[in-house]
Amino acid sequence: QVQLVESGGGLVQAGGSLRLSCAASGSYLRLNAMAWYRQAPGKQRELVARISRDGNTNYADSVKGRFTISRDNAKDTVYLQMNTLMPEDTAVYSCKAEILTYQLVRNDSWGHGTQVTVSS
Repeated sequence: QVQLVESGGGLVQAGGSLRLSCAASGSYLRLNAMAWYRQAPGKQRELVARISRDGNTNYADSVKGRFTISRDNAKDTVYLQMNTLMPEDTAVYSCKAEILTYQLVRNDSWGHGTQVTVSS
């Protein structure tokens, strides 16, 4: 069983910054890639940023240059630094971890999400 707990969401004015964290805990052999997704009201969930275990990253075009994903493998934690926030960034942000179990099975685990609201 794997638990992902996000934190760091909140209300911020346009142009401001927030830093999201997602900490994994439980029983697993290893965390592989980790990612942040978001879902705005009435829209489909979209990938925001993804980071491999060795640090390779990719971003949605809409956040390139403003958001930075990073991870601390020793803490099993992934971060999302969000700068120059815009009202269209308002969404529930969720993290996903690609897990390798002790049985060498690959599973995806999701957090419950944290609300980010950007006011204009």
